[in-house]
Amino acid sequence: MTGSKKARAAARLAAVQALYQFEMEATPLPSLLDEFHRHRLGMEIDEDRYAQAEVAFFDDVVKGTIARCEEIDELLTGKLAQGWSLTRLDKTMLQILRAGAYELLARADVPAPAAISEYVDVAHAFFEPREAKFVNGVLDAVGKAVR
Repeated sequence: MTGSKKARAAARLAAVQALYQFEMEATPLPSLLDEFHRHRLGMEIDEDRYAQAEVAFFDDVVKGTIARCEEIDELLTGKLAQGWSLTRLDKTMLQILRAGAYELLARADVPAPAAISEYVDVAHAFFEPREAKFVNGVLDAVGKAVR
């Protein structure tokens, strides 16, 4: 993986973590971004090295996902299987889907297959292969709807 690809991948993973924190703790957006800029992106915490992330991309995904959350949630709800709702999803899973949907909606500079693949990779960091396939299916449906 090239340096810029790694930086984008790190930004996506950090964005999902930031969105999770925003959802669970209602951390004000400026404080949240500042915390990630100063303490998480490219830093070492408890001997875990966080990969250098593309900060502007991270900021866009986090801010854009939060700003368009209602639109994104409506889009995602329409792509879930009958009987499923966003409230039934694991909170981390929901943030992965939201960030991926935002990228598909708003980042025309990122090819849809690349965005989907990257968020499937993020899902693999937290979940079993079955859940990663779920991310793939939902984001693929979102991509077909918005691109």
